[in-house]
Amino acid sequence: MIHFPCKAARVFLISAATAAMLSGFAAAGELAVGLAKTTGNALNMREYPTTDSAVVMNLDKGNTLALIERTEDDWFKVAYEGKTGYVSANYLQELENGEFEARAQVNSDGVCVYYTPSDESDILNTIENKAYVTVLACYDGWYLVRCQYGTEGYIRSDYLNLTSVASSRSTSSTKSGNSSVVSVAKRYLGVRYVYGGASSRSVDCSGFTMLVMRQFGISLPHSASGQWTSGKGTKIYSRSALRAGDLVFFRDPKVAKGKAASHVAIYIGNNQFIHASSSSRKVTYGTLNSSYHSRYYIGGLRLV
Repeated sequence: MIHFPCKAARVFLISAATAAMLSGFAAAGELAVGLAKTTGNALNMREYPTTDSAVVMNLDKGNTLALIERTEDDWFKVAYEGKTGYVSANYLQELENGEFEARAQVNSDGVCVYYTPSDESDILNTIENKAYVTVLACYDGWYLVRCQYGTEGYIRSDYLNLTSVASSRSTSSTKSGNSSVVSVAKRYLGVRYVYGGASSRSVDCSGFTMLVMRQFGISLPHSASGQWTSGKGTKIYSRSALRAGDLVFFRDPKVAKGKAASHVAIYIGNNQFIHASSSSRKVTYGTLNSSYHSRYYIGGLRLV
């Protein structure tokens, strides 16, 4: 079933004429007819549909590729990370819409996000070259995508290069933490606190963490309790084991009212975190050393 981005209607609609100018009339490429996941390690993408042709690139197990066409000899013409080649259909599992969330990078300036899969549709937004989006479905050469701040709409598939989630994350994710998550979290410092908010203009505590993690391809429920019990990532209980980029959770019984958690924040190291504070009415810094947060801390969640 096609999911039309009704929630994205908050974004200002741009005229089709303006969108055409912004898109820069990028040259048309080959459109995707579907997506598939690789089922083997060290899989070769080849220049032509034969085992003796040159290797274009190596693929890991679980990579999601754009399917361009199937040849008569059971090879697929595919695209991945901006490269095009052929992979044997024996090592690919075709995916149905609803079975995947793939990562993709924009390959042109001023690419339009449309309300429906048609260049005659209303324009929801334009996004810059090299930006990342999450691909949710593929329809006749168009991808349904989720953009950085939650807007969902359609982008023509030749304006996106499918890539791995790992390639869109900072390589600074080490034992000391993930600085890319911290950097994104800091962008929202000062954004006002509004209960139920989950946008760049207003957030509550779980809306803030949901907004940040969405930019790393991670979908979270809009509640602190729901995030803590989501089953995603790895739970960290010791404060000394926390790393920058982890989510940290608190449970004040008076606020939780029987729920698993009452507040969530993003840990940035040295016992500090960034959170959407209802008392400060904005996104601000906090510390695990405060009497309140030290008392009600229940654990962390490592997602990135």
